[in-house]
Amino acid sequence: MEPPAAAHSDPPPGRPGEIFAWAMYDWANSAYSTLLITIVLHYLQEVVLPGKWGPLVYAWGISVSMFIAAVLSPIVGALADANRSKRRWLAGTALCGASAAVLMASFSKDQVALIVGSFVLMNICFDLSLVPYNGFQPEITNRETINRVSAWGYALGYLGGSVPLLIAGLIVLNGEKWGLPDAASQDRVGILILGLWWGIFTLPALGILRDRGTPPESREPIHRAARGALRQVGRTMANVRVYPTLSLFLLAFLCYNDGVQSVITQATTLANKKLSFSIVELFLLVLIIQAVALPGALLIGWLSDRWGQKPVLLGCLGVWIGLLVAVPFVERKLQFWIMGFVLALVLGGTQSVSRAIMGLMTPQKHAAEFFGFFNLSGKAASFLGPALFGLIIWWTNDVGLASFSLLIFFLIGWVIVVRINVETGRQQALHA
Repeated sequence: MEPPAAAHSDPPPGRPGEIFAWAMYDWANSAYSTLLITIVLHYLQEVVLPGKWGPLVYAWGISVSMFIAAVLSPIVGALADANRSKRRWLAGTALCGASAAVLMASFSKDQVALIVGSFVLMNICFDLSLVPYNGFQPEITNRETINRVSAWGYALGYLGGSVPLLIAGLIVLNGEKWGLPDAASQDRVGILILGLWWGIFTLPALGILRDRGTPPESREPIHRAARGALRQVGRTMANVRVYPTLSLFLLAFLCYNDGVQSVITQATTLANKKLSFSIVELFLLVLIIQAVALPGALLIGWLSDRWGQKPVLLGCLGVWIGLLVAVPFVERKLQFWIMGFVLALVLGGTQSVSRAIMGLMTPQKHAAEFFGFFNLSGKAASFLGPALFGLIIWWTNDVGLASFSLLIFFLIGWVIVVRINVETGRQQALHA
């Protein structure tokens, strides 16, 4: 779930039905977020590709899909805006992703190429669906309602990710009684739930949300939109360079956010391969993280108000660094449970305080443009961490070492953040 771009001007607030339908897509797609790192991971690593191939394919599948989505996102955004077709793009990407999950569940475990292909397609569609989804928020909110609406989305997202996770857990626990005797059949039903949940609960957004503005007389061709999107990215990069403190922060964010995204997607691989977590234990681990992440984000926000954003961000990055330094010494499940709890406390907070710093140092006249670039830069390099993780597992067969390697992203980010003066950045934005 990514932050939306701010609007250039205040539109009238959306109707309650529009806001509810918009937030329901968070409820819908969060099934992907929680079941990806539990049931999908278990299916790929333990059933379809047991041994060293499973972690590599899982990590590199995520890496490749993130890279493709990062390349395509500006083009999708440009087409959706130019043709007033955000609803159509949301329908295409979300339902395609949900269908890919259903297809993945329909293939037998021996159809490895088809399973991996549908896995990558599902991941690409998830990332791309967030482009038109985030584009709707400035149209249904204004300065008075945007934070409240965003909070609704986050809250429904955390809840919407937990419910299908519980359902999948019950299927695993009661599989034999319900005619699902082995892990393969149980995992496939869990993946089917992912696709159905995502697809069905996307329908309210597709049925109620409508693009604002008059559609153009002729549709923007893809090649023209691609050229325009690339030109816009170039212009934005030139505009960002005018604000040196903000540029430095974006570089730091690009580094440590890669680490954050990599830990989110690969932590359960560590639990599965190094500590032999069962699938039920993976479910419980992710449920605890879901339960703690939201109050953790609120706590980090409260601390930011009292101590300032930069000290709190450095503290969050220090916690991430400490967790990764401790990974080689983790030998017992209880140690990992504690680490998961601590991770959850800083997970949402790291992202929220980063958005706050970005907002402080962003000139109002460039708000939508720079926040769009903030989202894009967060995606653009996020493929590096999973790629490094998978490569080290392949070379060494040591998931602990692969996890430890992610430390480099946080260290580089921390060193850059230390050099940032947030007040200087704020003054540069105010005098733009």
